[in-house]
Formats: sequence, structure tokens, C-alpha cells
Amino acid sequence: QVQPVESGGGLVQAGGSLRLSCAASGRTISTYSVGWFRQAPGKEREFVAGISRSASTSYADAVNGRFTISRDNRKNTVSLQMSSLKPEDTAMYYCAFRQSFQVSTSPSQYEYWGQGTQVTVSS
Repeated sequence: QVQPVESGGGLVQAGGSLRLSCAASGRTISTYSVGWFRQAPGKEREFVAGISRSASTSYADAVNGRFTISRDNRKNTVSLQMSSLKPEDTAMYYCAFRQSFQVSTSPSQYEYWGQGTQVTVSS
């Protein structure tokens, strides 16, 4: 069974950048569409960005133009480059895999979830 494994979170000042990575443990990532979600304390988990099996991308309005999602099937990873970070980007970030050709913005459509990586943006 596949397991997403996130890395790259941390503490950064507003305006800074971070790069999150998601690796697939157990199976090749090329067979999944991948989504990044985030959850802040007291809030629901929300879609951030996604990349389909054919590498089509989609973004939440809140991050469009600041975040870039990409995949490298040879390295079995998906990355999320985050720039111009804001304090409101502070959250636990999760990588999720979906056994579909298409990305979904709904967390319930993803079968496999990582443990998350914390991103904290200070003002």
C-alpha cells in the first residue's frame, strides 16, 4: 500500500519561501493524482494545489500566483514551491494521493494521506 511522506516544512518570515516535498513510499507516484491540503487550528482542511497524472495543475484562489506544484515521476516525488508567504498560510500541510486521472478539491476524494508537515509564517 502506498504512503505519502511529506517534508520541507518549517518557520519562515512573511514574504519568504519554502519548498515542500511529497514522496511515495511503496508504489510509484505516477499512478496517482496528487493534492496538497492545509489545515489551520480550528479550521477545516482546505485544498491548496493539485496535479493530475498528466501534470495538469490547479490552485486555490488564495495561493494562485504564489505557489507552484510540480511532479517528478523519476524521483517519485511531488513538490510545492511556496513564495511570498503570508501569516495566513500558517497551517499543517498534507499531501494526498487519489487513484484517478483528475485532481479533486474535496479531501474525501483522496484515498491516501501523509502525516503532514507544519508551515509557520511569522509577521
